[in-house]
Amino acid sequence: MALGDLARTIAGGRAGSAGSAVGKAGSAGGAAPGAPGDPPYTRGIHPSMYRSRLWTMRQYAGFGTAEASNERYHYLLSLGQTGLSVAFDLPTQMGYDSDAERARGEVGRVGVAISTLDDMERLLRGIPLEKVSLSMTINATAMILLALVVAVADRRGIPREKLSGTVQNDVLKEYIARGTYIYPPAASLKIATDLFEFGADEVPQWNTISVSGYHIREAGSTAVEEVAFTLANGLEYVRAAVDRGLPVDRFAPRVSFFFNAHNGFLDEIAKYRAARRLWARLMEERFHPRDPNSLKLRFHAQTAGSSLTAQQPHNNIARVAIQALSAVLGGCQSLHTNSFDEAISLPSEEAATAALRTQQVLAYETGVAATVDPAGGAAAIEERTDRIEREAREMIEAIDALGGAVRGIETGHQARAIERSAYEYQKRVERGEQVVVGVNRFGDPDDMARPIFALDPRLEERQVARVREFKEARDMDLARHAVGRVEESARRDLNLVPAVIDAVKAGGTLGEISDALRRVYGTHDPRA
Repeated sequence: MALGDLARTIAGGRAGSAGSAVGKAGSAGGAAPGAPGDPPYTRGIHPSMYRSRLWTMRQYAGFGTAEASNERYHYLLSLGQTGLSVAFDLPTQMGYDSDAERARGEVGRVGVAISTLDDMERLLRGIPLEKVSLSMTINATAMILLALVVAVADRRGIPREKLSGTVQNDVLKEYIARGTYIYPPAASLKIATDLFEFGADEVPQWNTISVSGYHIREAGSTAVEEVAFTLANGLEYVRAAVDRGLPVDRFAPRVSFFFNAHNGFLDEIAKYRAARRLWARLMEERFHPRDPNSLKLRFHAQTAGSSLTAQQPHNNIARVAIQALSAVLGGCQSLHTNSFDEAISLPSEEAATAALRTQQVLAYETGVAATVDPAGGAAAIEERTDRIEREAREMIEAIDALGGAVRGIETGHQARAIERSAYEYQKRVERGEQVVVGVNRFGDPDDMARPIFALDPRLEERQVARVREFKEARDMDLARHAVGRVEESARRDLNLVPAVIDAVKAGGTLGEISDALRRVYGTHDPRA
């Protein structure tokens, strides 16, 4: 008997077509949660889950120059990591070249610096793009970074349809929780939709958005707010694409999600199950897709950076392991486990190795991968699943009443709710009601993390010099003309992605393309 058939037998068999089953299996009223792989996917999006394929172990990494990050990626792959996740520095996230005045002091500091096609070539050197999936945590400049990857693949002769990976491309949550936006919300939504359209045609295995609750939770939201605000943003993206005329089944199967694996073990397991079920139901109710894959909420999880402590840093290994276990029991498709020293520095090799080994212990020693939805059916899990779904739906309906996620962002609705939750949490910590081991109880003032990884300041100097050399060596007229085409495409409201790919191939840089779009769209000022 095949693994998938075995899982279906164990779970009691499948239940008809996707859409017809969405509203039946599992509900806030406590009905049975249904079978794994059946809509509304409470128990997982695949019948056999990890019995047939483990989650992808995808450690988020990037610092300094492209060469330094490329070396770390090869190191992680040699340890058994199965996917790459790229962190970019702030200038790259905000659309500035490394040699820009506003980039000074930030180049390569929180991620890798990428300004040119040559930078991307060096970052991906020796990485088989047709075999290794590549996730990029990038939003306002997501279109440009994906264009650079496509340009590298074109140079290598790799068919675009063989590229697999994810670009976060979730700008709406930047206005709510993170702040690395450039353009006003409407322009950002237009650019995100351009990527949906391009991806469906040219890179069909690429997830053109990862709707992120991670940063919403890191900013201080509750688990329910994380689900509600994330799904509300997801609905806004789907609505924008449908309004443009894209058939929902053409892009919705490539919409993915990104959640936080936080403290509160049982709530976290239930959170993922509730999010999956609620997304399937909302998609069915509002967009009526015919492809069941359009209903499936696929998600990456990362353990909670905000839960790491500088005090007694080795406690973080236990925190990360428990948080990661909740994501696995909740049915994640890929997972990042934080390094124990991240409260005070970029991860050292020792800490990054321990973090990856944590995932490998979960996968190969605990036995949890052998059972589909092992926590399902427990009263504590099902009750929490029902409650989180019910409360998140109420919050989404409140956002609907405001006019949708973008309108809510413009009024500050989501940001105020997160601020309230963060404030209440901090008061509980300071009163000692919320115990943080090693911080407000069981402390040891002598056990503090010391920075064990320090960025070489000469990396910034080398990156700046390299970008200047690139600009001096290129055909300036060709680059200027290609960037001008990007600006013209924006003024004519055309899909921008083809022009951006042409521009990076012609020597246009990330900063120059971003500036061209600033001239058309302007920039977002939250005080306006």
